[in-house]
Amino acid sequence: MAEIITSASNPKLRKLLALQQKSSERRESALFVVEGRRELLHCIAAGFQVHSLFICPELAGESPEFKEILAAVKSGGRTNIFELSPEVYSKAAYRESTEGVIAEVRSRNFGLADLELGEKPLVMVLEGVEKPGNLGAVLRSCDAAKADAVLVCDPKCDLYNPNLIRASIGAVFTVPCVACSSEEAIAFLKQRNIQILTAQLQDSSLYYDCDMSGGTALVMGTESTGLSNEWRRAADAHIRIPMQGKLDSLNVSVSAAILLFEAVRQRHTEK
Repeated sequence: MAEIITSASNPKLRKLLALQQKSSERRESALFVVEGRRELLHCIAAGFQVHSLFICPELAGESPEFKEILAAVKSGGRTNIFELSPEVYSKAAYRESTEGVIAEVRSRNFGLADLELGEKPLVMVLEGVEKPGNLGAVLRSCDAAKADAVLVCDPKCDLYNPNLIRASIGAVFTVPCVACSSEEAIAFLKQRNIQILTAQLQDSSLYYDCDMSGGTALVMGTESTGLSNEWRRAADAHIRIPMQGKLDSLNVSVSAAILLFEAVRQRHTEK
């Protein structure tokens, strides 16, 4: 039986808003927020536990996704369910176009040791990426390219940032994603004989001239400062995307997609 919340000042809603807005609150409570049917279904499918579910029946309607979410959380038996009116729900919803479903989800520690990589893994590495929208877009490309893992090194935003989850459309749950230091990532890749290809302008070869058919890590930095010297020194090769215009760089999510699908093309051709 769902508990009905009729006031936007309800303590449970204030807690929900704090989780959306503050990374410190997410860390301290080991909870984060997922909004939207697709995103939440991906989250549940990845094995995350829903702590509390906030629903607005008028907005959620009778969609198959909503029914699937309700069935999943009720079968677990450990989820608090709260029902909100459209007016109260609008105060809690993080995004403008909403689907009547918001969840508080228990976070979990997922580290490098937990990664299960294939025989010739394709790994995306991002160093110091600040914008959650960019990281979310890269994760969507990683899902599409079926990358084995994403290593987020020295991150400037946490992996459970609502903007990241929204921008990734739930890909943060469909692709194994680990936050770690650059030092840890380099040691992990070297130990597994995964070649490191760093995207940089200096002393580099064209990306399509590099063999990506074996185990490969594609490493990218920020648009403003690029990669640290630590990654440049660790690289097996430096690669670049040819720029025909006056600018010397692309958005990191666009560059990541180009490199990922070159690896996919080479592996498909090899077969």
